[in-house]
Amino acid sequence: MDRNRILILCDFDGTTCSNDMGNTIMNRFAEGWREIDRSYYTNVIGSRLAYLQIQPLFKGTKREMVDYALGEEKLDPYFLSFYASCREKGIDLKILSDGLDFYISSILQKHGLQEIEFYSNRVVFRDDATVSIEFPSPRNGCDLCGTCKSTILEAHREAYDLIIYVGDGYSDVCPCQKADLVFAKPILSEKCRKRGKACIAYENFRDVGEILDGILADTEDAAGSSPRRRR
Repeated sequence: MDRNRILILCDFDGTTCSNDMGNTIMNRFAEGWREIDRSYYTNVIGSRLAYLQIQPLFKGTKREMVDYALGEEKLDPYFLSFYASCREKGIDLKILSDGLDFYISSILQKHGLQEIEFYSNRVVFRDDATVSIEFPSPRNGCDLCGTCKSTILEAHREAYDLIIYVGDGYSDVCPCQKADLVFAKPILSEKCRKRGKACIAYENFRDVGEILDGILADTEDAAGSSPRRRR
């Protein structure tokens, strides 16, 4: 298998970033958002409508929110080494998020990862410390999610032989059905199980890297492209 044809798509909140920065930001700057969020988690509304309802609750400047995000973020402790390994092997990596662009870009830049392409919802900050939320990512006609991860995954399908998805939650359920290989934390793993989609449990990106290395090595052995001595 040509490793230049492998794409890894990573969720951000709870995945690339160990904590959920979207929730963290809304706890601080969007008082009252939890009631709307409950409707989202019980499937009454999708994330796109939830964001539109939460939007008027935001109060704060971009500087305030970025500074808060940079103080609270917890990048997965193994993501930097995992990404470096992907680059070394010629494996592409992109981030798909149903979160908000300003904290993703700020956190990536903080860690020297600004070159990573990411897709997310967009926040426009106004002079009166209010915001509007936009949804620039392409979609396939479904308006449930702010960022349609499935549409983005499918847009990359012809360019890659293998698409790997790494996620943790509700917004990852649909794209996981279309991925060739899935790494899932508990909530996503349970959703995959109920839908009959195979997935691999992981805790952090060290797990993902070690498991993926083994899978790729076995694939190369089977193809005869990289003989390995077995002990």
